[in-house]
Amino acid sequence: METLKINYKNIYYPPGGILMWIIIFLELITFGMAMVALVFYGSEQTELFHQSRLQLNTTFGAINTVFLLSSGFFMVNAVQQFKEKNIQKSSFYFKLTMLGGLLFLLLKSLEYYHKIESGIALDTNMFFTFYWLLTGFHLIHVIIGLVILIWTNYGMTKQKSDTQIEDVEACAAFWHMCDLIWLLLFPILYLIF
Repeated sequence: METLKINYKNIYYPPGGILMWIIIFLELITFGMAMVALVFYGSEQTELFHQSRLQLNTTFGAINTVFLLSSGFFMVNAVQQFKEKNIQKSSFYFKLTMLGGLLFLLLKSLEYYHKIESGIALDTNMFFTFYWLLTGFHLIHVIIGLVILIWTNYGMTKQKSDTQIEDVEACAAFWHMCDLIWLLLFPILYLIF
């Protein structure tokens, strides 16, 4: 009878390292608590939240969802190509991932511009307080993710690169966290209320 061996290295050293996963869990808890508060206040002020939500551009939100999901797909390919030691192809997928992130930033900036032009600010009402804080906090994470992507891509394409798979996986884990948070924010803010 064959004994089942558990590889504890995978438990204590997940892809990207344990520190990255601690950061990701803390971020998810923070966003989660804010989304629970959003739902709570939304249930207290249903009409206000509904009318406010109607002022959001659902098409922009859906397109941004496609941008981030596509970039997540390219990130998966970047990791796979790096594992196969195909640095050129991995770098290509890194660049496609960054393009998705940049398109997200551009469209989100356009959406913010329209909100500001319409006089919708952080203090307009409770819904828009949540909208600005949650999407703004997410936007900061996307910017940080892009910086990490640029840095990792630069590091792995250097002549004498010391970039390890753990570095690429940490980068991917952070980027996928941004995807996941947006997949939660989009329906809650743009569709539910």
